[in-house]
Amino acid sequence: MFLTETRNLRGGTSCWLPDDYPETVTDTFPDHAVDVAIVGAGIIGAMLAERLSSSGRSVALFDRRPPGHGSTAASTALVMWAADVPLTHLSERIGAEEAGRRWRRVHSAVRGLANRIDELRLDAARVERPELYLAGTLLDEDALKAEGEARRAAGLPAQFLEGGAVASRFGLPPRPALLCDGSYEVDPVRLTLSLLDRARSQGATITFPADINAIEHSATGSTLRTDAGQSVTAHKVVLATGYERARWFLPEAFSILSSYAIATMPGTAPLWRENAMIWEASSPYMYARATHDGRVIAGGEDENFEDGARRDALIGEKRGKLQAKLSKMIGRDDIAVDCAWGAAFGSSPDGLPGIGEAANHPGLWLASGFGGNGVSFAALAAELIAAEFSGTPDPDAVCFDPYRFGA
Repeated sequence: MFLTETRNLRGGTSCWLPDDYPETVTDTFPDHAVDVAIVGAGIIGAMLAERLSSSGRSVALFDRRPPGHGSTAASTALVMWAADVPLTHLSERIGAEEAGRRWRRVHSAVRGLANRIDELRLDAARVERPELYLAGTLLDEDALKAEGEARRAAGLPAQFLEGGAVASRFGLPPRPALLCDGSYEVDPVRLTLSLLDRARSQGATITFPADINAIEHSATGSTLRTDAGQSVTAHKVVLATGYERARWFLPEAFSILSSYAIATMPGTAPLWRENAMIWEASSPYMYARATHDGRVIAGGEDENFEDGARRDALIGEKRGKLQAKLSKMIGRDDIAVDCAWGAAFGSSPDGLPGIGEAANHPGLWLASGFGGNGVSFAALAAELIAAEFSGTPDPDAVCFDPYRFGA
């Protein structure tokens, strides 16, 4: 059987051009069995490889593209712990206690990643930023106050600001907002390559292009086969294939949409104070952040289809809409756009990822960062899967089971 989808993951020109980074050289295809095989060398695969190889396991990564050349290069990399589905909305579905539990675990993973980046001195261009969650069509002022109360009740940092306070502190048009700490920005490609370098120094191998298109289970583990006839056996396998879904294993609830982003020239920021990361509580949503080199990135304008050609045909139109929305959001009409892109984007009903063992293949694990916060969910996947493989399962792992919405 074919293991994963093959799709056009991004179009246009992003501000993270993989060819601008140091070239990664492929390793030869492994000629021996390994403890863990990871399919996918983007941000999730890289975090898993670094974490698992640090404990002495033999790890082999495979990707049909060079590392960081898929969805990672289209990420806008706001590393936030808040999910796309507001906590109050999730609480209505599953109860406040369970909703808070899920959000606290993501918050813990985000802070754990920050500590790991700093302690290992990874090249990530990580900068702590305050997060502003602006009132909008999804949560008006009263609903935003309730959202803040729910976050505080769950033990999460959130402060409600009146519109005047937002204008005074951040230099933005007056609009109520939640101010939250604990988020930060990274350069997603730099972080991916830095993690892979460290994994390699710990004995991991990275082989590309290697299109794993079949997997077979046996008493000795799982055998992965490429379209070129190569094979390797692994005790455990992790599918970290991003938005190229493993449809045989991942339920239909995890869907693919199309999303868009724009970026200004370097040196444009700051256009508002503290370079806060801004997120609108609206549908459709809008977000903006600055980068370490002074670009301003804005994104949103999602479309409910997955066709790459259709997505890319709208990049010009979406560029104009995002530019106009950004101007309105920050109260500036002099914003010049340097680059614009569209990309595949993963969604889930609760805005949270699918992480856990496949129900129909022993020893096969899914690390599917659907829900929006890809870098945050990569950190979560690395923690949960490393804990499981070490024999001390995380008690919160059930919250992110890929089958929580049904088979």
